[in-house]
Parts: sequence; C-alpha cells; structure tokens
Amino acid sequence: MEKDLTLNQKIENLDEQVEWFYSDNFKLDEAVEKYKEAIKLAKNIEKDLNELKNEINVIAEDFSK
Repeated sequence: MEKDLTLNQKIENLDEQVEWFYSDNFKLDEAVEKYKEAIKLAKNIEKDLNELKNEINVIAEDFSK
C-alpha cells in the first residue's frame, strides 16, 4: 500500500504518526508498535528521497553536457 502513495502522502502519514506520540490518544502499550511503523515509513521515505536525488543527478548530468 505504501508504494502507491506519493512522497508527500507518506510524509503526511509520518507526521500524523509522530503527532500521535504527543496526543491524548497516546498509550504506552501501543507505543512500541507505533514506533516500529513510523521507523519503517521513515526508511521508505528516505529510500524515495534517495531515488529522487539520483534521478535529479542524472538529469543535471545530462544538462551539463
């Protein structure tokens, strides 16, 4: 499912997950699982950003020729 989301949607999702930790809905017994989900999403976002950076570098290289 995450692969179908845009980078912006993934970042918004991560923001919502982080906000949960500061909300009144925070429950210690759920925190570990929520943290694992947030880390997984953050790694996925980092992967997307690296792919985007590589694509930008390729485009920049093409224009510099």
